[in-house]
Amino acid sequence: MNHSPAQANRETWLNEITTRFIAPHFQAQGYTLPANIRMACSLTSTKKAIGQCWSSIASADNHFEIFIAPSIAESTRVTDILIHELAHAVVGIAEGHNKVFAKCAKSVGLEGKMTATTATPELLATINQWVEQIGEYPHAPLTQSNTKKQSTRMIKCICLACGYQVYTSKKWIELANPICPDRDCDDYSEWLSVNLPDDEGDD
Repeated sequence: MNHSPAQANRETWLNEITTRFIAPHFQAQGYTLPANIRMACSLTSTKKAIGQCWSSIASADNHFEIFIAPSIAESTRVTDILIHELAHAVVGIAEGHNKVFAKCAKSVGLEGKMTATTATPELLATINQWVEQIGEYPHAPLTQSNTKKQSTRMIKCICLACGYQVYTSKKWIELANPICPDRDCDDYSEWLSVNLPDDEGDD
């Protein structure tokens, strides 16, 4: 395998595979990539989107901005997502996934539902050849956990007479206030002082 500078970082890799291979691939089908394109591995505006192309109108310096979701790391999949997003830049974002977009996408080797295309077997074989020449996409998948951060706060309860203290949750305090268990304490069996936090919202 030919190890190229593209392996140094993700943006370099995306730019090199586009310049060396994808642009000529589009050109062979009669489509020219705009010169004003930037691309990066980046979180997309929705968790479901694995790739996005933002209109140059949204950019302060008139660039199309293409983002590949960091959950995607397999080189061939990254490339066919990139080709899909570049097709948006070629035909114009306003075309959405209509017939104009579909014609371009199919001509460069994408298939399936136009909102979620994949590479045809022929394109996949070609992409594998490209990757063989520039090396694998230098990225490991990033998983965004949907697990909510634990919100329970342990609350300090203390006997002001003897100093006995215990920590418990607001849930149990609401059920029954803790009491001092020390039989030698003047406040034996009396409620402990509860130090509720100022902010009782979720972390």
